Amino acid sequence: MQQSKPRAGARALLGALLTSLLALTALFTATSPSHADTTICEQYGSTTIQGRYVVQNNRWGTSATQCITVTNSGFRIAQADGSVPTNGAPKSYPSVFNGCHYTNCSPGTNLPARLSSISSAPSSISYSYVSNAVYDAAYDIWLDPTPRTDGVNRTEIMIWLNHTGPVQPVGSQTGTASVAGRSWQVWSGNNGSNDVLSFVAPSAIDSWSFDVMDFLRQAVSRGLAQDSWYLTSVQAGFEPWQNGAGLAVTSFSSSVNLGGGTPGGPGGSSACKVTYGTNVWQGGFTADVTVANTGSSPVNGWNLAFTLPAGQKITSSWNAALSGSSGAVTAGGTQYNGSIAAGAQVSFGFQGTYDGGFAKPGGFSLNGTACTTA
Repeated sequence: MQQSKPRAGARALLGALLTSLLALTALFTATSPSHADTTICEQYGSTTIQGRYVVQNNRWGTSATQCITVTNSGFRIAQADGSVPTNGAPKSYPSVFNGCHYTNCSPGTNLPARLSSISSAPSSISYSYVSNAVYDAAYDIWLDPTPRTDGVNRTEIMIWLNHTGPVQPVGSQTGTASVAGRSWQVWSGNNGSNDVLSFVAPSAIDSWSFDVMDFLRQAVSRGLAQDSWYLTSVQAGFEPWQNGAGLAVTSFSSSVNLGGGTPGGPGGSSACKVTYGTNVWQGGFTADVTVANTGSSPVNGWNLAFTLPAGQKITSSWNAALSGSSGAVTAGGTQYNGSIAAGAQVSFGFQGTYDGGFAKPGGFSLNGTACTTA
């Protein structure tokens, strides 16, 4: 039997239905995520995000199941079975990283890189914590005398941004230090495979932007690395001992800028020198900052970056244009002092308030190049 064609009314109804279906399809396409989150349960399973970072499950201290859900900006621990004694090593280190880890290198990375060739290594992170677990939230920095991309490196720098329960870093506490504008407990030891230098925050840090070079200089100054060594990777993640489901790195960024000469550690020099003088009273302070160009070429359009310690806030300034009043701050030249001739210097200042103890910024960088301090 020959199929009859739809009548005019039926054709109109079908046309309307088709139009509605296309509209719904377009709405779904516009509002749906551009990708589905990936779940990894394999012991050493990994994937890449943003075309430049690696996210790894890295369950090495237990046979119990651990799964992570990888997003476009980080990851979340979806399942973390079992526990291990809190007086020993953790059960895993799920993390996101830039660089090379056991031959797994992130796409397009310029690591390993010799410390003396790095001008700055800005990084930004944010974490989400839970209350029913024992863990530390750690930013790992790996160093080695050779540009190796496999195995264990010689020195590990750990930045503990938060921790719960009776866990502590490798070794013993050797003192305190102000690094990258914050105060830290400093621990030093060896885990049997590599030296470990740890910086423990006195209270939880949820998000932070800083220069990794500030911590590399600490390792050099303490004899745990040299300017001729290599930075192989930087990693943000968690070391859980008990539970851990829900812990998340919600964002991560890392870049390593090369071509800046030595990082300003012992025996090295950089193209700038900063003198930071202060006048401090209860709850307030002024800072007089001098930036000297110690290089052989003029600096046109200078920007000095530094991080104010927690609790400090700038209320007014002079002789510079400031971006930011707390945390990460950048000071730039004005119309009458926008250039610094070779061997010359510029000065500016600001007034501010502070809570708790007073401390100076841990480091300065001029147009991305780390400066020495006086």
